[in-house]
Amino acid sequence: MTRQIITCGGKPAFVVIPIDEWRRIEATLEDRADAAAVRAFLKHPSETFPDSVVAAILDGAHPIKAMRRHRGMTQTQLAKAIATSPVYISQVERGERRAGRKLLAKLGKALRVDANLLDLGAG
Repeated sequence: MTRQIITCGGKPAFVVIPIDEWRRIEATLEDRADAAAVRAFLKHPSETFPDSVVAAILDGAHPIKAMRRHRGMTQTQLAKAIATSPVYISQVERGERRAGRKLLAKLGKALRVDANLLDLGAG
């Protein structure tokens, strides 16, 4: 491999290598990062969700509604679990009201997901 070392103040500061060599190094680093991510997931697996849940959200369903349905809960059951009214849950799911931090935390706990996944304004 050919390389050029550029010095600054008499000390090596930069290395210039051919682009093909850089691409090979970059691909190796990406492969290692991917492998590390897989190892981390296998060590501490997290829940994954079916395509139908993701598709519902991408098609415009509120994440709370998509997750509630995925968990097999009615609005009334979810409302009871977090001590609020089914009307309020309905309004949030339709986008007429926005759930605050405290309510999102309760919803996340009841639906067994990170509350940030339920907040449309979190992105």
